[in-house]
Amino acid sequence: MTVNEATSKAMSNGHHHRHDVGGKTTIADSVVASVAGIASREASGVYAMGGGMSRTLGAARGKMSLSDDATRGVRVEVGEKQAAVDLDVVMEYGYPIPRTTDDLRSDVSDAVESMTGLDVVEVNIDVLDVHVPGSDDGSGETSRTR
Repeated sequence: MTVNEATSKAMSNGHHHRHDVGGKTTIADSVVASVAGIASREASGVYAMGGGMSRTLGAARGKMSLSDDATRGVRVEVGEKQAAVDLDVVMEYGYPIPRTTDDLRSDVSDAVESMTGLDVVEVNIDVLDVHVPGSDDGSGETSRTR
């Protein structure tokens, strides 16, 4: 394929990239928090995000609006090229916490880096509780494992 054919094909597919156009892209903290929150919720072994009252209020809000706040339990610090993420999680009983948090850290870092281009310098995880299946009392709180 000639260069002109490749350029024409790229333009017809909507994938023509111009590298000579200047400008600046700024990514809001809320965007980074949403990406990190979505990646966290998709991770194996994570039962819920946030702690106590925020989980209960979020669950009630989620039922009313049919949506969940992706940033619940997530705090971020975003610079021009780097980001740091703090997560508050409730783990599902039976998942080894060290291995699960290592996997979660990697999943969140990969998602934020691929979606935003920011270098994730740290992902701090606070495990607030462990959810035991079948222990729900209907209040939205989890039973503490001792």
